[in-house]
Amino acid sequence: MTIRTRKFFGTIALLVLVVFWSLMGMTVAQTPWLANSGWLQAIFYVVAGIGWVLPAMPIISWMSKPDI
Repeated sequence: MTIRTRKFFGTIALLVLVVFWSLMGMTVAQTPWLANSGWLQAIFYVVAGIGWVLPAMPIISWMSKPDI
């Protein structure tokens, strides 16, 4: 697979990941136990904001591998 094709599929995968992550984050953020606590909200938004990077890192490293 060429790097151009990997970047195309990787871009689609990253877009799907970001949309899924944001929808799940909005769903969890509306739960009553989280909505009623300021400290839990702060921790949740930090974790949710940084957390999508962990699944994105393997996709990005796969996208940037050189052609064989």
